[in-house]
Amino acid sequence: MFSSTSASAHKSRAMRLLHGLASPFFRYRHAKTIHAVRVALGMAASFLVTTGINVPHGSWASVSLLVVVGGLQHYGNIRKKAAERALGTALGAAIGLVLILVQTIFGSLTLFFVLMSAIAGACAYYAIGKAGYVALLTAITMVIVAGHGDSPFDVGLWRTANVLIGIAIALAFSFVLPQYATYSWRYRLADNLRECARLYGALLDGTPLMAEETARRFFVMSQRLVQSRSLMESVAKETHVPVARLEEIQRLHRSILAALEMLITSMPDTPHGFALACTTQEQEARQKLLKMARALRFGRVGLLYVRADANAGTSAPAERGDDSTQGMHWLAMRFAEQVDRLRLRLSEIERQWNIEGARPLGG
Repeated sequence: MFSSTSASAHKSRAMRLLHGLASPFFRYRHAKTIHAVRVALGMAASFLVTTGINVPHGSWASVSLLVVVGGLQHYGNIRKKAAERALGTALGAAIGLVLILVQTIFGSLTLFFVLMSAIAGACAYYAIGKAGYVALLTAITMVIVAGHGDSPFDVGLWRTANVLIGIAIALAFSFVLPQYATYSWRYRLADNLRECARLYGALLDGTPLMAEETARRFFVMSQRLVQSRSLMESVAKETHVPVARLEEIQRLHRSILAALEMLITSMPDTPHGFALACTTQEQEARQKLLKMARALRFGRVGLLYVRADANAGTSAPAERGDDSTQGMHWLAMRFAEQVDRLRLRLSEIERQWNIEGARPLGG
């Protein structure tokens, strides 16, 4: 009886673990740990492969593994960057072997160093540009394989073989529990929209906001905004949404933060006057922010669509308050407009970013 209960408990824990690993949010929250485990397992595999079949100079397989996948995390950049790095290391290995042949045939170290220096210079020329990874790694691998003219051809061949082994292992492990950039982009945007809803809600409720705490919260949101910007190229590759569409969402994201910060800094000493004089559209902006955040976090895209209402956003307040709040109401209307535009842009491409209700990501 005890063993049956224990086995059931172990099975339940295993199922929870598997469910967690399959959860995009779990992978997002533990991205660094998962990536570290992925690279560690790849290194262990490179040790086993090279040591198990007694490959000479096997350490270069581990070096190649780290070069190819060590700094890559998101599926969208793994596909591109891993291919570029693999191409660079393969090209460098081939050039290194050719240099060893030149040294063997002509027996001139001067010629060897002149050729290697010229090729390194050419790689550096192309390293500043779109082909930067390929060019840089071509030069690095060339030196690894060819050495300083003192490597026999068979040593160069073994180093080339190790480079290719490292590349193969890196590519195999790069797709183990990958962290999709689209989810990271969604969750960061959702966090910021939720935080905006809290701050805007404080304005509507007339809750005083401490300057230092507010500045800290805006700093965190600005960091997420910058991080989201760096993910856009990978998101575009994963979802097939044009970068221009993502740029527009990014601009609206930035505009909402800026408008909210201006609203908070413009808050008069009697905040309740502003809240009482808000229009329906200004009041509803908080709920729209929360609904967008939930849609992005849980894939519930129905929250992006609002029921048509002829009076929505058009009703005027009974009393606009004194002149000190007129500027705030103008800002609040602009803020509400930006929120509506962001909701519309997200709804237009929800089939691409809503992975839960669409085809498998990257397929």
